[in-house]
Amino acid sequence: MFAVIRTGGKQYSVSAGDIITVMALEGAAGDAVTFDEVLLVSKDGGAQIGAPTVAGAKVLGEIAEQARSPKSIAFKKRRRQNSKRKRGHRQDLTLVKITAIEG
Repeated sequence: MFAVIRTGGKQYSVSAGDIITVMALEGAAGDAVTFDEVLLVSKDGGAQIGAPTVAGAKVLGEIAEQARSPKSIAFKKRRRQNSKRKRGHRQDLTLVKITAIEG
Protein backbone atom coordinates (compact mmCIF):
# COMPACT_ATOMS: atom_id res chain seq x y z
CA MET A 1 0.00 0.00 0.00
CA PHE A 2 1.31 3.42 -0.90
CA ALA A 3 0.07 6.98 -1.29
CA VAL A 4 1.11 10.19 -3.01
CA ILE A 5 0.99 13.25 -0.75
CA ARG A 6 1.65 16.94 -1.33
CA THR A 7 3.47 19.10 1.21
CA GLY A 8 5.71 22.12 0.85
CA GLY A 9 4.77 22.47 -2.82
CA LYS A 10 6.21 19.05 -3.68
CA GLN A 11 4.75 15.56 -4.11
CA TYR A 12 6.05 12.47 -2.35
CA SER A 13 5.26 8.78 -2.89
CA VAL A 14 5.17 7.15 0.54
CA SER A 15 4.38 3.86 2.20
CA ALA A 16 4.31 2.83 5.87
CA GLY A 17 7.79 2.80 7.40
CA ASP A 18 9.36 5.26 4.93
CA ILE A 19 11.44 8.20 6.10
CA ILE A 20 11.05 11.27 3.89
CA THR A 21 12.75 14.67 3.94
CA VAL A 22 10.31 17.57 3.57
CA MET A 23 10.45 21.34 3.97
CA ALA A 24 10.44 22.53 7.58
CA LEU A 25 7.38 21.58 9.64
CA GLU A 26 6.70 22.92 13.10
CA GLY A 27 7.21 20.53 15.99
CA ALA A 28 9.89 18.65 17.86
CA ALA A 29 11.23 15.15 17.38
CA GLY A 30 8.57 12.61 18.34
CA ASP A 31 5.58 14.84 17.55
CA ALA A 32 2.80 13.44 15.37
CA VAL A 33 2.05 15.01 12.00
CA THR A 34 -0.89 14.45 9.62
CA PHE A 35 -0.85 14.99 5.87
CA ASP A 36 -4.37 15.70 4.57
CA GLU A 37 -3.48 16.48 0.96
CA VAL A 38 -3.48 12.89 -0.35
CA LEU A 39 -3.51 12.81 -4.16
CA LEU A 40 -3.57 9.02 -4.67
CA VAL A 41 -4.03 5.91 -2.54
CA SER A 42 -3.12 2.51 -3.95
CA LYS A 43 -3.84 -0.79 -2.18
CA ASP A 44 -4.46 -4.37 -3.32
CA GLY A 45 -3.82 -3.47 -6.95
CA GLY A 46 -6.56 -0.82 -7.06
CA ALA A 47 -6.01 2.92 -6.92
CA GLN A 48 -8.14 5.83 -5.75
CA ILE A 49 -7.19 8.99 -7.60
CA GLY A 50 -8.30 12.29 -6.14
CA ALA A 51 -9.72 15.25 -7.97
CA PRO A 52 -7.66 17.04 -6.63
CA THR A 53 -7.46 15.05 -3.35
CA VAL A 54 -8.89 11.75 -2.11
CA ALA A 55 -11.77 12.45 0.25
CA GLY A 56 -11.30 11.06 3.76
CA ALA A 57 -7.74 9.87 3.18
CA LYS A 58 -4.82 10.94 5.33
CA VAL A 59 -1.27 9.90 5.99
CA LEU A 60 0.02 9.80 9.56
CA GLY A 61 3.65 10.35 10.45
CA GLU A 62 6.04 11.18 13.23
CA ILE A 63 8.79 13.80 13.17
CA ALA A 64 12.09 11.96 13.39
CA GLU A 65 14.45 14.94 13.28
CA GLN A 66 14.72 18.65 12.50
CA ALA A 67 17.76 19.12 10.24
CA ARG A 68 19.40 21.46 7.75
CA SER A 69 20.57 20.79 4.24
CA PRO A 70 24.23 20.96 3.20
CA LYS A 71 25.40 24.48 2.44
CA SER A 72 24.96 25.63 -1.14
CA ILE A 73 27.19 28.44 -2.33
CA ALA A 74 26.06 31.17 -4.72
CA PHE A 75 29.19 32.81 -6.13
CA LYS A 76 28.91 35.66 -8.63
CA LYS A 77 31.87 37.25 -10.33
CA ARG A 78 31.95 39.98 -12.93
CA ARG A 79 35.15 39.61 -14.88
CA ARG A 80 37.47 42.60 -15.21
CA GLN A 81 35.23 44.63 -12.87
CA ASN A 82 36.91 43.74 -9.54
CA SER A 83 33.47 42.66 -8.36
CA LYS A 84 32.49 39.39 -6.73
CA ARG A 85 29.93 38.16 -4.22
CA LYS A 86 29.78 34.93 -2.24
CA ARG A 87 26.64 33.88 -0.39
CA GLY A 88 25.79 30.63 1.36
CA HIS A 89 22.41 29.12 2.14
CA ARG A 90 21.17 26.19 4.21
CA GLN A 91 17.54 25.10 3.93
CA ASP A 92 15.62 23.98 7.05
CA LEU A 93 14.35 20.41 6.63
CA THR A 94 12.27 17.93 8.61
CA LEU A 95 12.71 14.16 8.51
CA VAL A 96 9.32 12.43 8.85
CA LYS A 97 8.75 8.72 9.46
CA ILE A 98 5.47 7.56 7.90
CA THR A 99 3.53 5.42 10.37
CA ALA A 100 0.19 4.71 8.67
CA ILE A 101 -1.96 5.40 5.63
CA GLU A 102 -5.68 5.75 6.25
CA GLY A 103 -8.38 5.85 3.62
